[in-house]
Amino acid sequence: MKHIREALEQRILIIDGAMGTMIQQHQLTEAAFRGERFKNWALDVKGNNDLLSITQPQIITEIHKQYLNAGADIIETNTFSSTAIAQADYKMESLAHELNVAAVQCAREAVRQSGKEAWIAGAIGPLNKTLSLSPDVNNPGYRAVTFDQVVAAYYEQVSGLTEGGVDILLIETIFDTLNAKAAIYAIKKFYHDHPEMPQAEIMISGTITDASGRTLSGQTLEGFYVSVMHANPLSIGLNCALGAKEMRSHIEELSQIASCYVSAYPNAGLPNAMGEYDETPHETAHFLEEWAEKGFVNIVGGCCGTTPEHIKHIADSVRKLKPRPLPELEKGLI
Repeated sequence: MKHIREALEQRILIIDGAMGTMIQQHQLTEAAFRGERFKNWALDVKGNNDLLSITQPQIITEIHKQYLNAGADIIETNTFSSTAIAQADYKMESLAHELNVAAVQCAREAVRQSGKEAWIAGAIGPLNKTLSLSPDVNNPGYRAVTFDQVVAAYYEQVSGLTEGGVDILLIETIFDTLNAKAAIYAIKKFYHDHPEMPQAEIMISGTITDASGRTLSGQTLEGFYVSVMHANPLSIGLNCALGAKEMRSHIEELSQIASCYVSAYPNAGLPNAMGEYDETPHETAHFLEEWAEKGFVNIVGGCCGTTPEHIKHIADSVRKLKPRPLPELEKGLI
């Protein structure tokens, strides 16, 4: 299998769609989430999707297979919340490392069963605690976590994902750049501590939360880009929060300033009054096809509300279009 950078020079790559959307379609019960191993757990665990990599691995593997069969070149592990900090909601902090290893195994099994070639991206979510904002409106200086605690949580996740054998570490849905910088630091520290481990590529994907074009912690897109470029990532992009229609201007801007590859995987439109996504696969694909025609993107896919059918339409729409060329940087700027 060729190196992903070689593939990116030749074509637009497809990243998969939503994991949570597909899990919801199974309408799993509390007992299904618990499985036999956690049947006597003290807290409810329904909604802890990452736990399913351990208790219902066949379901996670099958979802990955559906995305692979739809045309995905990159599949994301079911590890969006597989950190000790996020798992604390379920008193499952001790499972963090195991969750990551198990999730990679599900993805690898899906690749094996499908017979297709694909890169596995270890999904590193933004956490449910933020370093830049106070959760207490009466105490703006308060933080629920420290930078060192966030680094430690991400370090453990990176350890599990790397042990499992991911090709990519994907820091995604970033709304707080300081959290992302902690994740970047954790990755660099892990590889420094373990020089014998093969180094995965880094992908970074932020999320613009409103029409102002800023992240939740207040950064502009350019500010976000400048803040994380020191990681020397494979790609920088945007995902979640917005549908493709609302994300377009931001992707165009990013394509003009990024010295690396650009990724984009929007939601299936904006959620309706019931919190569901109505944008059809054909509609989503139409938006992303236009971005590709304009030369904005190198990696495209879907986030919340998207399904294998969305990914199939996107893959079919961009298959014959040229990827965005990397800009020629002047000497002294590299």
